[in-house]
Amino acid sequence: MATTIEVRGLRKSFGAVEVLKGVNLEVERGGIFALLGSNGAGKTTTVKILATLLRADGGTAAVNGFDVAKDPAGVRRSISLTGQFAAVDEILTGRENLVMIARLRHLGNPRRVADDLLNRFGLADAADRRVSAYSGGMRRRLDIAMSLPGNPAVLFLDEPTTGLDPRARIEVWKTVKELAGNGTTVFLTTQYLEEAERLAGRIAILRGGRIVARGTPEELKARLPHGRVELRFARAEELRAALGALGGGYPAKPDEAALSVAVDTDGSAGQFADVLNRMEGAGVPVAGFSRKLPTLEDVFLAVTGKKEEA
Repeated sequence: MATTIEVRGLRKSFGAVEVLKGVNLEVERGGIFALLGSNGAGKTTTVKILATLLRADGGTAAVNGFDVAKDPAGVRRSISLTGQFAAVDEILTGRENLVMIARLRHLGNPRRVADDLLNRFGLADAADRRVSAYSGGMRRRLDIAMSLPGNPAVLFLDEPTTGLDPRARIEVWKTVKELAGNGTTVFLTTQYLEEAERLAGRIAILRGGRIVARGTPEELKARLPHGRVELRFARAEELRAALGALGGGYPAKPDEAALSVAVDTDGSAGQFADVLNRMEGAGVPVAGFSRKLPTLEDVFLAVTGKKEEA
């Protein structure tokens, strides 16, 4: 597929702090690409450089065929950016916000543009209400709708569901999927691993200013052992005894609150049986067991050493 964003050796420092240390990225045209990372990893800095709001200290970047340093005007004609916080005018109605943006983009028939977007985003019934009366999810959907007059080729969404409740987040997810389904390339940054797994076709993980992993969600999860077994116990002393029985033979991650331990094996029946035989040999009763497939959170922990922050 054609590449719509291409980044090579991107570097950026703020004073003595080097935020980006040679970032390399390729984003295919269409679909949803997610950039993951902890706070301070450089996600927003990357987006600002790609959106021509910051100048890189080194490296190159092109968006929709336009070099961000040599042809920023071409980039701006191709993109829209929705930041972490809604940029809507709360005094105006939803329709008035959209008409204003259509006029700023010098589009013909701004009211028709606004009405089309209100219908598309399920906001027609609230079109003439002030945005101050909108729910969080409605406000965020309007904010995304305001990015679309002119049909940008690329939409940057910088942590679009920060601060939203679960219902509002699901509303935004539906909207983002529909945008990608209609051909818009969506570049999403997020701390929510579930969000990336639900939405993105391809993911990159940023750590310490560098990309440390990339691929589809399935490709990333395939990097981890698929033979993880979860053992559950009735009492804390049984969990401690189980850890002793495992010894150093298997990597184990206990969860004292859940009275369980996740044991990494090679996925073979022999190792699975050996784990259970060790419990039986040590006289440790197992309340239950199950195979645990890798999650995107497991990948994130493996490559960054940090827990999901959201």
